[in-house]
Amino acid sequence: MMAKLIKLESAPDLVDQVYRSLLDAISEGSLAPGARITQEEIAAQLAVSRQPVLQALRLLKKDGFVLDAPGRGVLVAPLDVDQLVQIYQVRSALDALAARLAARARFPMDPALISQGRQATRSNSVKAMLAADERFHAAIYAASGNPLISQSAQLHWHHIRRAMGAVLQVTTMRESIWDEHEAIAKAIANGDEKTAESLIREHGAEASQNLAALLFSVLQAKTMEISNEITT
Repeated sequence: MMAKLIKLESAPDLVDQVYRSLLDAISEGSLAPGARITQEEIAAQLAVSRQPVLQALRLLKKDGFVLDAPGRGVLVAPLDVDQLVQIYQVRSALDALAARLAARARFPMDPALISQGRQATRSNSVKAMLAADERFHAAIYAASGNPLISQSAQLHWHHIRRAMGAVLQVTTMRESIWDEHEAIAKAIANGDEKTAESLIREHGAEASQNLAALLFSVLQAKTMEISNEITT
């Protein structure tokens, strides 16, 4: 079933708007792995011509979010658990460095970041939760004083965002994520480098484990479904 997308206004950066709209749908799960996408459907839903859609799909393919499909259109790429665990490993190292440097500066994290995150959790909007998480981690990167950390993290952010979206759709631990964020923020403000680094590493490791467990359970369910079809 095709995801419900919002019409876009015409603008010079229309390709980027189409790209982001599709990436939002993929990250939030309304375009699930394996879903077929055609230029015509997307162009009709977004009220744009096929040309920016074609360019956006090419970018999504280059970035690994869609694959060529048999016949017409493309398919949303499956989540690759090995690749995403590796990305989380890199992000965890960057987060740890950022938290340590931010704590060294005794940076006072804005309490609004935490309250907005909890509000997003209560809203049940995966898009809002992803945006709140991005703002929190971006604040730590900025507080580190090392712009290369943010630049490096951004290289993989879209894949992290998609992985987080998959977890947030089913996890029962949404509120505890912000308990962890609040503890990290307090350690940073207190100048406790060791605790801030340790907490943010544990935070990343737990997210990676949750993702791996989720994808494994989905794979098991799919295997059982195929097996049942064969035997019936």
